[in-house]
Amino acid sequence: MICRAERRDVISLVADAKKQIADRVSFPKGVYAVFSGTAEATARARHELLLNSAIAAVGILLLLVVVTGNWRNLLLILANVPFALVGGVMAIVLTSYLSHSDGRALTIGSLVGFVTLFGITTRNSIMMISHFEHLVQQEGMVWELPTAIRGASERLIPILMTALVTAIGLLPLAIGTGEAGREIEGPMAIVILGGLITSTLLNLLVLPTLALRYGRFALRVREEE
Repeated sequence: MICRAERRDVISLVADAKKQIADRVSFPKGVYAVFSGTAEATARARHELLLNSAIAAVGILLLLVVVTGNWRNLLLILANVPFALVGGVMAIVLTSYLSHSDGRALTIGSLVGFVTLFGITTRNSIMMISHFEHLVQQEGMVWELPTAIRGASERLIPILMTALVTAIGLLPLAIGTGEAGREIEGPMAIVILGGLITSTLLNLLVLPTLALRYGRFALRVREEE
């Protein structure tokens, strides 16, 4: 039997179909239902994307460990990931509610959006923490409230410009979500836009406060021969 998903994603449609068949249809021994085509390809692509993303995340984490050399500052950098996750999930739930669709399952576009979003937000937090380190280690400032305020204010424009340019570029894709040919780009743009809003605000307001409380930025001592 051939069917086509309309006004909902293929993953949730297949999940409902499997449940309905299991509840209402009794197959003879050795007979079972197989879902192929787009559903099978989507499941395989999602599995490969999650696997490759996990491998990349481990590699990036190891690089950050080497570069920062401080677990406290590393955790501060990674703290921006939950900030972005909140906005992305809220964007999915809101758009699913407005479009009266089933948002229980993540589409390939949404997963790609989260991967991209985490990269952008991690970059912003690295900019913030590295600038704090620069103020203390290179300019000799004492790590206290005025230093945190100066560091956050000096990184305000770069972080806002990164978020603004990305949002302007993705806005047409987000508006056209649901149109034919935008099954990937639409959900991806929605996730990135939602995550950028929360991560940018929290990165500028909450991250400096966390860094002031838990960060460790010490003056680098240079040995002269």
